[in-house]
Formats: sequence, C-alpha cells, structure tokens
Amino acid sequence: MRTEKAKMLAGELYTASDPELVALRIRARALLRLYNCSEPAEGQRRLELLRELLGAVGQTVEIEPPFFCDYGTQIRAGEGLYLNTNCVILDCAPVAIGTNVMIAPGVHIYTATHPTDPALRRAGLELAAPVTIGDNVWIGGGAIVCPGVTIGENTTIGAGSVVVNNIPAGAIAAGNPCRVLRPLG
Repeated sequence: MRTEKAKMLAGELYTASDPELVALRIRARALLRLYNCSEPAEGQRRLELLRELLGAVGQTVEIEPPFFCDYGTQIRAGEGLYLNTNCVILDCAPVAIGTNVMIAPGVHIYTATHPTDPALRRAGLELAAPVTIGDNVWIGGGAIVCPGVTIGENTTIGAGSVVVNNIPAGAIAAGNPCRVLRPLG
C-alpha cells in the first residue's frame, strides 16, 4: 500500500491530514520560524537553515524573510536565486527553480490544488502538480504560478500575473490569465 506522501508526489489524490504529512509540515514550520526570525547579519546561519529546509539550494541564494512553504523538501533552488519578501511556495509536488532566477515580493507558487468534485474535497482529498521555472527568469511582484506550470528560461513574467499555462522560453508574458505579450529581443 502506497503512503499518502508517495501519492502526493506522484500527482495522485492524497489525504493531506495524514500523520506523516502533518509531521513534515510541522518540521518545515519550525525551521521557517527560525529562518524568518533570523537577523540579516546571520548569513551563514540562514544558509544552513535553508539547506536543512529545502531539497537543494545553491551557495549564493538569498531569500528575504518572511518566507513560507509547506514542506521545503520538494523545492530545488539553483545558484543565484533571489526570492524577495512575503513569497509563498506550496511544495506538495516538486518545485524546480533554475539558476539566476529573480522573484519579486509577494509571489506565490502553488503545486497544491483541490479536486473540483465537492465530494472528494469533503473527503479531505487533495492533488499536486510540479512547477518548473527555468534559468534567468524574472517573476514580477504579486504574480501567482499555478500547479503544473513550466516557465521557460530567459522569460519575464509581469507583476500581478496569474500563470495558469506553460510560458515558453525567451518571452515577456503578463496578465490574468498570463499570456505571451512578445518574444524577448
């Protein structure tokens, strides 16, 4: 029998109230509390906390507190990531963030979603789909990246956008829903 965590990571219906998943979220919250209360001068301590929290993180990663996530362990952040204040990553599925990515304040990245069938929601079942953000991407303030989305490398996402579909590499995209406005260059 597969665990609820295995179902979650496989993109299948799972029960988020499963004790193993609850314990993993509590662990993440404890590490986030330490991180979010740390002082700017504690750069090495912050990096150590991020290494303990996240699945993978580069040497030159800067995440401005407060930062929030579900588990942390499904987040893989490349070298040169800058994540500004008040960002949220719901990492019930893998979140792959490339190198030299800049993410503005208040950006939310969601892998978590709920079934549209009310009976399944009442039963406490959830779903998740991975998010991939390519190298050299800039995501403007207040943007929302929805489950299952891939943003190609060298792309800019405008502030306040709601990204519900894949965005190709080398584009400037914005809006709700987010759409390509023009190719870069």
